[in-house]
Amino acid sequence: MKNRLACAAVAAAIFSTTGALADTWEVTKLVSGSAFHGVHGLGVDKAGHLFAGSVAGAALYEVDIAAGTAKVAIPSPVGMADDIAFAPDGTMAWTGFLTGDLYSRKGDGPIKKLASGLPGINSLAFRKDGRLYATTVFLGDTLYEIDVEGVKPPRQIMEKMGGLNGFEFGPDDKLYGPLWFKGQVAKVDVDKAELSVVADGFKIPAAVNFDSKGNLWVVDTALGQLVRVDPKSGAKTVVAQLKASLDNLAIDDKDHIFVSNMADNGIQQVDPATGQAKQLIIGKLALPGGIGITSDNGKDTIHIADVFAYRTVDGATGEVTEKARMHAAGVTLEYPMSATAKGNDVVLSSWFTGTVQVIDGKTGATRDMLHDFKAPHDAIVLEDGSLLVAELGTKSLVRASGEHGKDRTTLIGGLEGPVGLVGGASGEVYVTEAFAGMVSKVEQNGEKTVIAKDLKMPEGIARTSDGKLVVAEVGAQRLIEIAPDGKVTEIAANLPIGLPGAPGGLPTNIPTGVAIGASGVIYFTSDVENAIYKVAKK
Repeated sequence: MKNRLACAAVAAAIFSTTGALADTWEVTKLVSGSAFHGVHGLGVDKAGHLFAGSVAGAALYEVDIAAGTAKVAIPSPVGMADDIAFAPDGTMAWTGFLTGDLYSRKGDGPIKKLASGLPGINSLAFRKDGRLYATTVFLGDTLYEIDVEGVKPPRQIMEKMGGLNGFEFGPDDKLYGPLWFKGQVAKVDVDKAELSVVADGFKIPAAVNFDSKGNLWVVDTALGQLVRVDPKSGAKTVVAQLKASLDNLAIDDKDHIFVSNMADNGIQQVDPATGQAKQLIIGKLALPGGIGITSDNGKDTIHIADVFAYRTVDGATGEVTEKARMHAAGVTLEYPMSATAKGNDVVLSSWFTGTVQVIDGKTGATRDMLHDFKAPHDAIVLEDGSLLVAELGTKSLVRASGEHGKDRTTLIGGLEGPVGLVGGASGEVYVTEAFAGMVSKVEQNGEKTVIAKDLKMPEGIARTSDGKLVVAEVGAQRLIEIAPDGKVTEIAANLPIGLPGAPGGLPTNIPTGVAIGASGVIYFTSDVENAIYKVAKK
């Protein structure tokens, strides 16, 4: 697992220079990539260098503000960073949200693990005396003091605050931060374990920071607003109207304000005097995973589970259209990671939230939202309108029907890493078993037949009009075609796919998506580049 990013990077380099493919297929990039794999925490060191963290990308980046580029400063998996903070002596600390680890590093020195076993470790801040504090959010709701030497275990201060997210110590040595689930900004006396509300009336406040004048700045992720708050009176002023899905902010010693946006995969610099925003870096996609295709009069529309957004792409031009983004007010979306499409149904699934969402492909309206699945990695609509869900958490294919899919039966269990699903011509389904390296056929009665084996982490799967299967063999960085008799033919090799997952987690956090258009053109997502490629016959 630790070597997969390096392997993928080498593969991407080979692909970009040699274009090694099967003789009859041509691979072209349809949607260009971007720097981050979702961008979250921000931090500025004393020298004015801007750093950004990514959870799904499991890396910490340094951003060149002038050039609008980013490079990996601390790679996966240790670099996973939901938030970043700098100590008075310049030490940088960051939180590994999924791994539950907290790390620090002074300059170019060795990386130290300060805490572990804290899933959901999210936000952190140093006090002026160098003491370090951190919270768990979403997977917990607790405030800790962290030993900066990493010797003593974290000391719990408070819990059940309401989601104390991106915070900072103020001039009064109190900890100021947003309560994500309460729409408030609070002040915490960490010595007395006392919390009081400073300002109210936010939709989803995500992070706060102080400028040199003592103003408290807040980002509201649902409304896309940057708000100035008087910490004494609680008076609020909306200074900049940005897009929803804001995640974090950082302010340098010249009061330049930097704001990150998950769905844009980007960072903006906002002038606090005028509210004018300058885009430093942005991506067309956030973190593309599974994809589905709808075709109308020969025109392919690609439906993308983009983790922080649901987007579509014109299969001919590559034009990207946003349908919904995470945390936006009035929007129903829960970190979509896989997508399938059939007729007018688009189905998004998220192993992180255990949800399956059915969307009207034409209007974009949510028809249904099904909850309480165990790590659903893909889902398809069956002929009778019910859903079949690849539930990785139970190693099963689960059929869901009735109101909100409450009636659930297991079609088959004992699958080793069910990740991708596609329906067959006679009611059968095909499933990729990533852990076992197999592609299997499952009949309507649950009978299973292995179609292909000895593969390296097969994930995305699609079916051609003549009954062949196209599979993303992620561990081998290639696309393959599987004939009904099991014969495997390589379509394209050395592809930029296979972003590493969290240590001890899934084969990849974000599955590589594969779909086939009406004319037989193959599309696949590159999680390494955050791009989309198309593969067509020469």
